[in-house]
Amino acid sequence: PEKTTETTKVDILLNATGNVPIMKKRRWAVDQEKPISWISTFIHRYLKLDPEEKLFLYVNQTFAPSPDQLVKNLYECHGTNGKLVLYYCKSQAWG
Repeated sequence: PEKTTETTKVDILLNATGNVPIMKKRRWAVDQEKPISWISTFIHRYLKLDPEEKLFLYVNQTFAPSPDQLVKNLYECHGTNGKLVLYYCKSQAWG
């Protein structure tokens, strides 16, 4: 059995951009082994978006990570001040 510790979580800050609703809670601790697609699905459900509505995620307002990219990898490369900052919107904004 795997041991779960706090070190397996990564703090993620989710910022709305464009015409997407703003989440009441913006900071989340996410398992570092989760793919970015999991975060996208989570936001989709949290905001109660229609299933056909697209959601785009961006790292530091610069590029869209691939859906299978792990949170851990993005955090190691792009994390700042102990957290990973992601922007979400319903239309392509950057990249």
